[in-house]
Amino acid sequence: MTDAFFTYRKNVLLAKSPSTQIEGVFAATTGRSVPEEQEALLQQWLEEGVGNLPASESVPAVRRESVALTSDWLEGSELLMTSLSDLNTSPEVTRCADQQHSELNALASSELQDHAVAELARLPSEETVTVTGSAPWAAVVPQTDHQTAGCADISVEVLNDDPAVLAWSLACDAETVPPVLPAQPIQDAVPFYPVPTEVPYHEILWRDWEDLSVQPCVLEQVSKNTPLFEFRVMSYNILAQDLVEQGLDLYVHCHPDILSWNYRLPNLLQEIQHWDPDVLCLQEVQENHYWEQLEPTFKEMGFACFYKRRTGAKTDGCAVCYKHSRFQLISLSPIEYFRPGLDVLNRDNVGLVLLLQPVLPEQGLKAVSPLCVANTHVLFNPRRGDVKLAQVALLLAEIDKIARTAEGSYYPVILCGDLNSVPDSPLYKFIRNGELSYHGMPAWKVVSGQEDFSQQLYSRKLLAPLWPSSLGVTDKCQYVTLCQPKKPGRREYSRDFLLQFRFCDAACERPPQLVLLEGVTDAKPVASAREHSAVTAVLKRHNSLSFLDKQCSGVIQHGLNLTSVYSHFLPQRGRPEVTTMPMGLGATVDYIFYSAEPVESKAGECRRLYKDGALKLLGRLSLLSEDVLLMANGLPNPFCSSDHLCLLASFGLEISSL
Repeated sequence: MTDAFFTYRKNVLLAKSPSTQIEGVFAATTGRSVPEEQEALLQQWLEEGVGNLPASESVPAVRRESVALTSDWLEGSELLMTSLSDLNTSPEVTRCADQQHSELNALASSELQDHAVAELARLPSEETVTVTGSAPWAAVVPQTDHQTAGCADISVEVLNDDPAVLAWSLACDAETVPPVLPAQPIQDAVPFYPVPTEVPYHEILWRDWEDLSVQPCVLEQVSKNTPLFEFRVMSYNILAQDLVEQGLDLYVHCHPDILSWNYRLPNLLQEIQHWDPDVLCLQEVQENHYWEQLEPTFKEMGFACFYKRRTGAKTDGCAVCYKHSRFQLISLSPIEYFRPGLDVLNRDNVGLVLLLQPVLPEQGLKAVSPLCVANTHVLFNPRRGDVKLAQVALLLAEIDKIARTAEGSYYPVILCGDLNSVPDSPLYKFIRNGELSYHGMPAWKVVSGQEDFSQQLYSRKLLAPLWPSSLGVTDKCQYVTLCQPKKPGRREYSRDFLLQFRFCDAACERPPQLVLLEGVTDAKPVASAREHSAVTAVLKRHNSLSFLDKQCSGVIQHGLNLTSVYSHFLPQRGRPEVTTMPMGLGATVDYIFYSAEPVESKAGECRRLYKDGALKLLGRLSLLSEDVLLMANGLPNPFCSSDHLCLLASFGLEISSL
């Protein structure tokens, strides 16, 4: 790259030379590489010597050979360039080499020629110049034929390559170019094409900060002079290096250099440090990288860190870090989704749930609510929607336990993670709307958008109940011991009271597995109309009918009232947001959900509406669309060192007076 970059600068000087007819000394150099000192002397001669010669002496009169540049030298991205290796492709260059060599000796004896020509006269009769030492993606094999005849006209075209990659390559190599370029032996000739001055990576992937503090609900709080505890939360799947090496076929569009951990780690740390979050939720954190590199670095940045590795033989996991100057830890709860013997929970994914207490700068008669932060990475397999749903239910049950107050309400909750589900999937709707009827649903549909298996004749269907009662989690995503606390003075039902239910519909229905014995098991109790109505009234009074209906229909619920930070659509571009690009296809699978207050919706409207409550969304870092990421050669790329984009949001917690 250094030789090619030097040739680029040389030709710019040639273009600015006052003489339009340059001696054919380039054609005579077809034997070995030109040292850097000779190139510098040649530039000095072109800039100073030739321009000062008289008109009769500026060009030799004996058997001159000149190189005419047929392409106009233009500014900016249209700048064309001729390298020494282009001249080597002409067979006539070699034929005229000896003649021009003798001419250079004659010119050296003249008093009008300066020291540069004398140095060039000692060149051998043949020279081969190529470009080496550059990055493999910077040296491009020529796609067009360069025609040279008698050391005359040369036509050069600019190769239209990925501008972002070329701009990045030039920027990286230009920083390492020393002020004095050493002479190096050069082998195979490869012409170097100038880098077009296109938009670089950091401009292609520019992400705007969206200020949401002008929303009416936030302005209302400002008008009431309600102070807010402001903080930033980042969620980022940083792509574990072991997963890169196990699935290299997913990254064939990337140069191997940008996939190395030594290259990606500084980029990831710089990105995190730039956005300066107060709470950091990471997924796909490789265990050895966490303990050896990430945790020490984060601690230097002022973070307190907690890590949970995936179970089994997996080497990555989830991490939650928070700045100890902004928060204090109240409780920590790691979650393992794997349950031996349960097919619906037989994967090694994990999660973390923390309860944090915000630290107010001025301690006084002020108080702010604790904050529950959860982070997880759900199973990827598109065919196992039942596993995804069960994992999310376990996570919500843990959040319910950690975030529940003594009065039965909830502290504000922020849920981050890679859920491997798209925004129109039933799993996403379950988290946002608080309810899902899953019975009879194809398992792949729970994560619709990743893959479509609707053409399969025998697709796996979800059946109720999704998990056994031995798991200890109800269909409301609560632990059994928490959802039904034993109250003092609880009524104990007598035998006479329970006998009132002997004529209910469930008692009168014959079980299908019951062996038929005439006169024994075929008998059905007959109740009077008065007894039947009394039983129905008792069941309704105890809400038993609704409970049985939901238990049989396969409906799960939760009461956390969560909504997404992002809208998943870019109105200014008319395209959906994406957070990752597997195999070149953009999708949204990463989320930040937060607690909000539900708004009463119209009748028949299935989408639940929310407004900000005690936890207010103040801003967010915009996402990108698929076409923009394609311009940057997808993910990862030299600028973004993960196959996911980071998510960043700013929140405000109400500070109340005691």
